[in-house]
Amino acid sequence: MAGVSSGGLLGNRLTYRQSRAGHRSGFEPVLLAAVVPARAGDIVLESGTGAGAALLCLAARVPELRGIGVERLPDLAELANENFKSNGFDKISAIRGDAAALPFPAQSFDHVLANPPWFNPAATPSPDTARDLAHRAGADTLAGWIAELGRVVKPKGSLSLILPAASFAAAASCLTGQKCGAITLLPLWPRAGMAAKMVIITAIKASRAPAGILPGLVLHDAHGITPAAQAVLRDGAALAGSATPPAAPGTTPISAPAAPRADRPSH
Repeated sequence: MAGVSSGGLLGNRLTYRQSRAGHRSGFEPVLLAAVVPARAGDIVLESGTGAGAALLCLAARVPELRGIGVERLPDLAELANENFKSNGFDKISAIRGDAAALPFPAQSFDHVLANPPWFNPAATPSPDTARDLAHRAGADTLAGWIAELGRVVKPKGSLSLILPAASFAAAASCLTGQKCGAITLLPLWPRAGMAAKMVIITAIKASRAPAGILPGLVLHDAHGITPAAQAVLRDGAALAGSATPPAAPGTTPISAPAAPRADRPSH
C-alpha cells in the first residue's frame, strides 16, 4: 500500500504499519488495550480499529484471543489485516463497517472497545480528509457508538473507551442508558500535578456495581515516560483496578499508581 510507514509496538515486539497520512496511532490504543479484561479464547470487538494497534496489543497479551475490528475506511481495514497476519495473529481480523450500525447480532462479544472520534464538529476541518474523518465527532457520534457497543456485548461483558476528559460525563450517561454498571474512570495525566486531558472509561453490561474513580496513570516525568507507563507501553502489561472480571491466569496486571500530589511540581 502506498504512503505507509513501518514501525513497532510494545518495544518493537510487534511490527506495525500505518498510513503516513490520516490518523496515526499514539499512546491511546496501547493504553486502551491494557484495560480490557479478556481471557484466552474470548471474542472481542473494536470499533474504529484503524490499522489495528489496540487489537494487536491485546492479542499479544492474551493467548488465543479472537477478535474483530470494524473500520470505515477500506484501505485501513486492509492494512489492519496485514498487520495481524504479519504478527502471526490468525484469530483476529478487520472488516469494513460502520461503528454506528454494526453488522453483528446482539450479545455477540465478550468485550468491546473503542477510541471514538471526538473533535468538535464546529472546529476547523483538517485538510487531510482521512484524519478529519477519524477525529471529527458529529452531534450523535458518541451516543451512536456506545449504543451499538452496548447492543453487541454480552451481559457481564466489558466496554472500554478512551476519550477526552471533557467527554466522560456524556459517555457515562450513554453507558447508563445501555444498562451498564460498574462505570469506572481512569485518568491519564500528562505529568504529575497536571489535569488529565484523556481518560479511560470502563463499564460492565448488566452490572449493578457502583461507579468509581481509579488512581490513574501519570505518563511522563522529568526522565521521560514513567516506569508505570513504560510497563504498559513497552512491556504490554495490563492496567489493573477497573471494575471488570479478574484477569486470566498467567497475566501480570500492574496496579495504577497513587494519584499525583497537586503540590508536586510539573516538568
